[in-house]
Amino acid sequence: MNLISLEKAAKAYAHRSLLDGVSLGVSAGDRIGVVGRNGAGKSTLLGLLAGRVQPDTGRVAMTTGLRLGYLPQSEQLSGTVGEIVFGSAGGPVPTPWEADPRTRAIVTELLPGISLDAAAPRLSGGERRRVALASLLVAEPDVLLLDEPTNHLDIEAIDWLGRHLRDRGGAVIVVSHDRWLLDTVCERTWEVDRGQVHSAEGGYSAYVLAQAERERGEEAAERRRRNLARKELAWLQRGAKARTTKAKFRVAAATALIASEPPPRDGVELTRLATARLGKTVVELEDVSVSVGADGRERPLLDHVTWRLGPGDRVGVVGVNGSGKTSLLNVLAGSVPADSGLHADGTIVRGQTVRLAYLSQELTELDPDLRVREAVEEIRLRIRVGDRELSAGQLLERLGFTTERQWTKVGDLSGGERRRVQMLRLLMDEPNVVLLDEPTNDLDIETLTEFEDLLDDWPGTLVVVSHDRYFLERVTEHVVALLGDGKLSFLAGGVDEYLARVRAVRDEPAGRGPRGALGPAPARPEAASTSAAQERTARKELQRLERQLERLSAREAELAEQLAANATDYEKLTALGAELRSTQAEKSDAEERWLSLAAGLET
Repeated sequence: MNLISLEKAAKAYAHRSLLDGVSLGVSAGDRIGVVGRNGAGKSTLLGLLAGRVQPDTGRVAMTTGLRLGYLPQSEQLSGTVGEIVFGSAGGPVPTPWEADPRTRAIVTELLPGISLDAAAPRLSGGERRRVALASLLVAEPDVLLLDEPTNHLDIEAIDWLGRHLRDRGGAVIVVSHDRWLLDTVCERTWEVDRGQVHSAEGGYSAYVLAQAERERGEEAAERRRRNLARKELAWLQRGAKARTTKAKFRVAAATALIASEPPPRDGVELTRLATARLGKTVVELEDVSVSVGADGRERPLLDHVTWRLGPGDRVGVVGVNGSGKTSLLNVLAGSVPADSGLHADGTIVRGQTVRLAYLSQELTELDPDLRVREAVEEIRLRIRVGDRELSAGQLLERLGFTTERQWTKVGDLSGGERRRVQMLRLLMDEPNVVLLDEPTNDLDIETLTEFEDLLDDWPGTLVVVSHDRYFLERVTEHVVALLGDGKLSFLAGGVDEYLARVRAVRDEPAGRGPRGALGPAPARPEAASTSAAQERTARKELQRLERQLERLSAREAELAEQLAANATDYEKLTALGAELRSTQAEKSDAEERWLSLAAGLET
């Protein structure tokens, strides 16, 4: 029995049809993800299901007495935080919630540092978003309709939200560009495309398969999108990290679809190209300390950190809020704003050949009077990505700008569209070191996969700060963390290890209950336990490096034999010599890392 039904529903705005004769239903226990391009009609569909938007034609039917919770992308809140979350307007905040583990977990995870007595209109946009989400989860409605619930949430909160939505009773319909959340929560996916809604069983993984299969029969003009879907599916099938649920794939179809698809990146070749363009020195931090504040009230962010960023490294940076992730990028870029209150000491060395590009979270540097294509072409008309040469117009097409849209003024673009223009300007400058600070904000899934595909072929050093777990694991090779102790910790286990450490701290007795104004903050790990955890991580990394060195040594010996055997073949000698130099450079880097880690364990 459907709790909510759409029957031949249609909705248009200003001569643009978003939904055209859509019929679908939501049943008890359904967990549905909604995906589609920006502007396709996802939020309109959710508004129809919530009864907030009326269809132009057709009808929306709801079960009598249905308790429905709706989180739009923006909503005005009035009253105190406690009144909104617990529904006690006009009276004191109830206290029994502290004894309810479910409610306590919601408040602890979503409202850290927010007082229940705080007036909601005075909170920041991100804090109001968290309050609205917490109030819906506490109320436990029959149907939850969530429009981009991960906006303003950090990676720990998204991890908790995914597990909470997966395990709760009741139906959930979620619009999100967070592919990890969709795969964790959803058992069915709706794609909104050209006025219609296509349904696929399973989460994001199953949707990608259905999309690829559907596109197999389309004309040659769609061949590029089909290949991209195959590449994405190959990544998923090879076991992307943090995959907590597996879609119900038709195994034979999936196997046939990706049988010939290579890995998303040729790591050895990209490292060789990066080394050729950069040399061995990229950015090196030696005994660097960073603090924020003034007048004797400085707060340390980095404490005597030493870190070597090498050619071809692809690093994801995670960390608790306020730990200094953006500050770290500013230090790497050498662009610490004068009015930021940041103070840095220590030695920072940048290679002479470094061409660095930094994508910040700000959108202010774009001239609003320029046309989109002009804004990109003023950097460069054409660039080479891997073995392909692409024009500014072709790149704009790949990231969702039609020929007509390319002549729109930058000032008339949405935040997500301006973000895309920033990315293209950054890549058109052909940097060899790229720093990305929350690059996935306001981007739809299709744009994200196109951006990932561009980065797959880009040879250089990449550092990414992002709350988008899927993107982080998709484009980087390893993860470092700022855990609030001033250190930069290498995490062999990636995001999984980071979340395990955060949960371990929060599960300590001293850390129970809401944080900040709602209760005591979770205690930081003791130095001894932190040291022990870092030692275990370092030993795992040593073992990995030893295996890598064995493989590289074997390949080095094999190449030396091939050089001797092809002494008269000039073309083969050139190719083999280049590969040998690349292998030796990679081996040298691995040896340096091994020695550095081994020395640290000895001390």
